[in-house]
Amino acid sequence: MDELTKNEELGDLYAYYGSLLTKGQQSYFEDYYYNDLSLGEIAVNHDVSRQAIYDNLKRSSKILQNYEAKLHMRRDNNHIEDVLADALLSIDNNDSKTAKKEITNLLNQLKGE
Repeated sequence: MDELTKNEELGDLYAYYGSLLTKGQQSYFEDYYYNDLSLGEIAVNHDVSRQAIYDNLKRSSKILQNYEAKLHMRRDNNHIEDVLADALLSIDNNDSKTAKKEITNLLNQLKGE
């Protein structure tokens, strides 16, 4: 996986699970991935070592990935978006039967049936 794809994935995971990180982890993560600050800049801003920032970012990334592995919020949301997009396409194509079937199946999945 290239660096850009990895960063996009981490950004997505942060959108779902970022509030579960500590305030310090959130601050480091946002500075590095959203504000495009270097490890050195973040270290100076927080009066810690570059290594501490690096270790914290690695740990935070692993935590976010573990949350997704256990909770599947991003995966499930993507699935819901895909099904609803397909249903809208069916409606646009005047195929309400297919749209209704897709939405009904999705509702049943959400109910655990």
